[in-house]
Amino acid sequence: MVGARLPLLPRLTLEPTLSREGVFDGAWWPRSTHLLAELPDLVTALGAHLGRIVRVGLDTPAWDGVPRSVVVDGVMVRINRFDGSDATISVTRGFQDHFLLLVVPPDTPPATAAAAMTGASATGNHTPAAELLLD
Repeated sequence: MVGARLPLLPRLTLEPTLSREGVFDGAWWPRSTHLLAELPDLVTALGAHLGRIVRVGLDTPAWDGVPRSVVVDGVMVRINRFDGSDATISVTRGFQDHFLLLVVPPDTPPATAAAAMTGASATGNHTPAAELLLD
């Protein structure tokens, strides 16, 4: 179909054991700050690895156009808003089962983004977001 948008696979890494022994459970490198363009593909990809995602929490000033919820694959995902950490996004499956992802800003140079994503998805990671994102 000409002109149809094919979904792009999100640039996403997860800690391979999902042991939750570190600060982060993985990292996400969105292509833009347009949440409605980025979030559905992320939720779909995470759902394939973690199960049904019911809520995300993010720093609203870091994103353009933050709604209260979004429907992904026929499921409503609520969006919680908090200020102070534009370098993270929390995702929740089930009842208060949270995962924390480092968010690599869209304009980050590829080498820096790759290093940050590798660090955030390492088992037992304890490096703060600001340090992971240093150029």
